[in-house]
This record gives sequence, C-alpha cells and structure tokens, in this order.
Amino acid sequence: MDSEEERQQTSTTHKRKREKLTATISVLPDEPEKIPPLVAYFPSGYHPNPDPDSPRSEVRVLRNASKPGRLQLAFRPSSSSSVEFVGSSFSGESTAVQGCSYALGILDKESGVLRVVPIAANRVFRMEPKVPSREADDQQSELAVEELSAQNRYEGIRQLTSIFGTKQSIRRDQMLQSLKLVDDPDAREDLDEKIREVEVNKEALESTSSHVARNVPPHNVSATTPKEAYPLDKIILKGEWDYIGDILQLLEAGEEISPPVYPTFVCNRIQKLRDIEDETEKQTLGSIFSFIMHLIKFKDKHSLDGVSSGKDHKIPSILRQKFSGLFSIAGSKFLPKEKIDLLISYVLVLTLFADDFESNPTDISKDLRMSFVTLRQHFLQLGCKFRRQDNVYVAYLPTPLKFPELRRQRRR
Repeated sequence: MDSEEERQQTSTTHKRKREKLTATISVLPDEPEKIPPLVAYFPSGYHPNPDPDSPRSEVRVLRNASKPGRLQLAFRPSSSSSVEFVGSSFSGESTAVQGCSYALGILDKESGVLRVVPIAANRVFRMEPKVPSREADDQQSELAVEELSAQNRYEGIRQLTSIFGTKQSIRRDQMLQSLKLVDDPDAREDLDEKIREVEVNKEALESTSSHVARNVPPHNVSATTPKEAYPLDKIILKGEWDYIGDILQLLEAGEEISPPVYPTFVCNRIQKLRDIEDETEKQTLGSIFSFIMHLIKFKDKHSLDGVSSGKDHKIPSILRQKFSGLFSIAGSKFLPKEKIDLLISYVLVLTLFADDFESNPTDISKDLRMSFVTLRQHFLQLGCKFRRQDNVYVAYLPTPLKFPELRRQRRR
C-alpha cells in the first residue's frame, strides 16, 4: 500500500514538472543611451555573499564615452577588501571570436510575459581577481623580465647561428647586425666605403623608375586561367570562411534579401545562388556574396556619402580587424583615397568570381556610388578588358595577367 501511494505521489510530481505555461515573448532592442544587463561569472570559484547582514559590496561599471561598446565591470566584496574582481569587454577572453549572441530572459509567471534583453556588448564578463596596490608593480617587473629574456634569447640564437647555421643564415645575421651598428662612426665609414664600390645598373633603374605599387589584391601574373590570376584563398583566408555564411543562411531560412539593406549586386544574383545544386559551389558563392557585402558596408561606415547605409551593419570581428589593417589608417575615421581604391579592387575581383569572370558592372557601380566611367578605370587597372555583349559592356579578365602601363606626370 505504501509503495502504491509513493508511486502516485511520484506520478503527481512528474505531472507538475510537465505543466506548460503559455507566455508572450517580448524582445527588447539594444538602446545606445542605456546599458543593457551585465552577466558575469567568477572562474576562481568565488560566490558573492547574499546575506544582507554581511558587509556591503561595491559594483562599478565603467564605459568609454567615445566607444560605448567598451565596458569594464569592477566588483569589490566589501569596502575593507584589498581584492577586487574586474571583467572587461575589450580585453582577455572577450576579444576572442564570438560564435553566438547572448541574451538574458526574464519570465514573469503572473503576467505571462517573457522578456528577452540583449547582454551588454554581447559579452559575458569573466571576473578575474586583482590586487590594485600590487598590480602596477607586478606589470613593471613582468615587462623587465620579458625584455631581459628577449635579449638573452636573441644573443643565444646569434651564437647558435654562428656555430651551426648555414652560410646564408650567417650572412643574413651579419647584415642585420651591421644595420644595428649604423650609429657607430667606424661602422658607418665601412658601410659608406662598400656603397661606393657597388656598381649601379642604370638601365634597371630607368626601367623601374615609373613603377609604383598597384592597389590590387594578391595576384599571379604568370597565371594561365582567371581563377589563378587572383587566387581566392589569398583574398579570403582559411579562417574567415566560417564567418561569412550569413547570406546563405538567410536564404535557407526564407528571409527576404533586398536593397537597401543588402547590396544591389548581391540581390540581383540571389536566384543564381538558389539554382546551384552542388553544395560546395553554393557555399562558396554565398560566402563571396557575404564578403562583398561586408566590404561595401565597411566602405560606407568610413565614408561621408554612405555612413547612413553602413551605420547599423554588423561586420564579424575577424573581418573588421582585417579590413582595418588593410584599408584604415590610425587616427583617421575616414579612409584615404589610396585605401578606398584598394578596397574597390577587392570588391571588383570578387564580382568577377561571382560572375564567372564576365561581369556587368552596372549594379556594383550603384553599390560603390561610382559612375561607370570611373569604375571602368578600376577594372582596367586590374588587368581587365571590356567587350559589348547584348547591348551592354561586360568586363572580363584575360590571362596571362597584364597590367596597363603607368604614366608619369610631367613636371610643370
């Protein structure tokens, strides 16, 4: 009898656990003027004391005025504590590539409302213990040890090179060492004497005097096919492919892909992406579309004529760092002309890949806010040529790759 009652109680408990609750989901957007909730954890195993009679803890949130996404959370267990826990959204674990987004859900059972709020800066703060009074001294001592160990390591490598190195490595080390001794008067005299003895090839200088670095992506002038002329694996690196599948994911989810949120070039070729049956080819083309979109939005974010278009666009952090290194200059919000030209070259090369190296530049000229005449010059600088096809001009890439000759401006 007792066992029967226990089974009934267990069955009733299970029924209570499976009780369903109908709730209305309310998603609150991120507001720049307000700081969303902060979520933090203590990897050291420390647990904040919830006892109200315990000494009062102190929590501070520091926010960068010029960069609202940079937050720092500081927690001190009590005013008398010499240890505090600090978490940052712009250093340490938070700087790693984020594979997903984070949000905080709050369920009110009485009202039947589930509120979903984005977490501040889309980061979960890792609270590391710090000792403020000793932190600066520890950092200085660590820097001194690192500097000393680096110098010792360099000297050890030099000794090993001189004993066991090849002739080429020994000669290279001697050249590097001579460059470091240019401030030595004796070394400078020896260097000047060697320079006087060098024979100057005037013909080589004349043939290269008009050459300047071209604003083009990585290329191979001896390639026999257009795909080899601008290797795709050197434009989109191996680790970047996992973060540019958003166009294909939206397409498979049935989302609408249309201007002005997405570039006209991409929108006009969505049907082509749908018609591809080979899964690998489909993923490659979808990733190229995403890369083109992020390049165009990065240009808009740093341009006066397109800042409104790129303001709300989210670029993956791995691409944002790459674009900043390739196209930006330190201390400037806007891109210089030569960097814009390089960015446009990357975009046009990818459009050639998307159109099987016969591209109609009409729609991409709208996305780049450029006239056909101006964009035509960029195609020519990439080694492309134009031909008339169905009453429109189409850019194609002949091989082997041949760049147009650069003209020197005459002095007036």
